[in-house]
Amino acid sequence: MPQEHGEVQVRPGTEADLPLLTDIYNHYVRETAVTFDTAVFSPEQRRPWLHSHPEDGPHRLLVAWTGDRMAGYATSSPFRPKPAYATSVEASVYLAPHAVGQGIGTLLYEALLAALAEEPVHRVFAGIALPNDASVRLHERLGFRRIGEFTEAGWKFDRYWDVRWYEKRLDTGPGRTG
Repeated sequence: MPQEHGEVQVRPGTEADLPLLTDIYNHYVRETAVTFDTAVFSPEQRRPWLHSHPEDGPHRLLVAWTGDRMAGYATSSPFRPKPAYATSVEASVYLAPHAVGQGIGTLLYEALLAALAEEPVHRVFAGIALPNDASVRLHERLGFRRIGEFTEAGWKFDRYWDVRWYEKRLDTGPGRTG
């Protein structure tokens, strides 16, 4: 169900969004170390990723639109493939270059966290390639706690990059009382 936030609409991602989702992600692949992917994708290559994020459940894809332009997206994905990790997800947010600094990342993450609070999710993790002050501020503002750093974890653009890890506890999932 779409949520309106002023002029920003947040809703689940659909097949029709795939070309624009791919364009946004490819910007980060080409221009930044935010993702450690090093080769751009076609929409067809990204289709399995899209389909791994249904409208419900712990693995979500939410998109934000401002008017007729996609402003960005947030996802929750499996943290690790082993069954005991099923109540943990890894979250990320990507904004279109025109939408940076407008609070849209916060709106997307708030909507994602609200959706996850209704699912059997106990922990949300996020890895941030450093430096990325805006992402650090976003996660800390939304209650994520810094839990550690992997030094020189990725090689991109002829250098190593550190990744800082954050977690947010949700009071859901097996063994939680509320």
